[in-house]
Amino acid sequence: MLLGCAPEPQPSQLDAIKARGVLRVGTLLGPTSYYLDANGEAGIEYVLAKNFADDLGVELEMVSRYNVKNLMNLLETREVDLLAAGLDRTEPRAQKFRFGPPYLEVEQRVVFRQGSRNRPRSLDELDAELVVVEGSSHHDWLLSIAADYPDLQWRATEEQDTAGLLQQVIDGDIAYTVADSNTLDLQRRYFPNLSVAFTVRDNVDIAWMLNQHVDGSLYAEVIRYFGDLRESGQLTQLLDQHFGHVSSFNYVDTSLFINAVQSVLPKYRELFEQHAGSLDWRLLAAISYQESHWNPRAVSPTGVRGMMMLTLPTAKAMGVTSRLNPAQSIEGGARYFERMLQRIPARIQEPDRIWFALAAYNIGYGHLEDARILTQQQGGDADRWIDVRKRLPLLRQKKFYRQTRFGFARGDEPVRYVGNIRRYYDTLVWLDERGRIPAKPMTITIPEGSGDGAE
Repeated sequence: MLLGCAPEPQPSQLDAIKARGVLRVGTLLGPTSYYLDANGEAGIEYVLAKNFADDLGVELEMVSRYNVKNLMNLLETREVDLLAAGLDRTEPRAQKFRFGPPYLEVEQRVVFRQGSRNRPRSLDELDAELVVVEGSSHHDWLLSIAADYPDLQWRATEEQDTAGLLQQVIDGDIAYTVADSNTLDLQRRYFPNLSVAFTVRDNVDIAWMLNQHVDGSLYAEVIRYFGDLRESGQLTQLLDQHFGHVSSFNYVDTSLFINAVQSVLPKYRELFEQHAGSLDWRLLAAISYQESHWNPRAVSPTGVRGMMMLTLPTAKAMGVTSRLNPAQSIEGGARYFERMLQRIPARIQEPDRIWFALAAYNIGYGHLEDARILTQQQGGDADRWIDVRKRLPLLRQKKFYRQTRFGFARGDEPVRYVGNIRRYYDTLVWLDERGRIPAKPMTITIPEGSGDGAE
């Protein structure tokens, strides 16, 4: 009789999620975690969470907040199952929550606006207030060191996220803030005057957070999931797709590009839009900037010319009679790039498909295939850009290129080429979505002459 009156056992957290059919994931709105673009939900945390939900066989519901404190309240009250928001382990957080395996490593840096003041080298040299996001790990860190720096001027605010504070640094509204390296790298594509003063925390692990007052069934699945991602190489690929191209920052190059977007691109924007065909015109514009800096009369020592820097054989194959004619060059370059895209095996998915086509545009399809074969021979995945780009520079070495069909190639060049175009393209998309690319009627002078000899 006593056994008959025993309460029914409660389902585990994992069973409850599967019965519900929905995984609820809390996140922060921002470029390094979760955001909405023209195609819908996006961001590294969304991609990771979506793959995890698919793995569990349930739907995904992203619950977004701007405020870290509000986000953690969702987890404490069990309104979400876990947090995927670029969060790192701090002592106050570790006392209240359970952390999954780390999947990303960042540095945390003090940031100021270049030219506004002398660069400080330590907290003791800060000559104005330091502002951080309330409830963030930066806030926890400042609280932990407050006794050691009694004269440090700082405050925490819940009115801005990190991106907002970086904007205030640019605008001169605040002097300093603290930002994670991946957030800073993304923002510097648009605001190159953001400058690093010094690093305050190295090798900070980013992980998902779970409620520690429930059973460990979901936690065990999170551990298994990230283990599988690491073992398959998919985690490295996903991180590279989102952050791999932004860690290399060049102040002069970025500044020149931003200036060119304002002063030069408006002259040719309509041509890029008109001749893009199936391509994103902003990708075509990014390729052109990498090739010629949008200079229609550009000429290289090797004989390539024009906005898209076409070789003479390529120009003739694409029907271009004058490579210095902007419209002809852009149209010819677009069609040639589309041809490269069509040659990439159909099984290769976006965005790797685009990176492979860009490399082929730069170095030639034959050399790209040589690098893919080398990748396969060395145990890498020939269908992943992150693996192939490691082997492309080997085409410079005799012991490798003598085994290939097409021989020697400057394989390090397409690696830089693709990385640069990825950065330019991301910047153009960001500026365009915010209406910050000027649109003016075309006032383009077409060079006289119809043949290549008139160049």
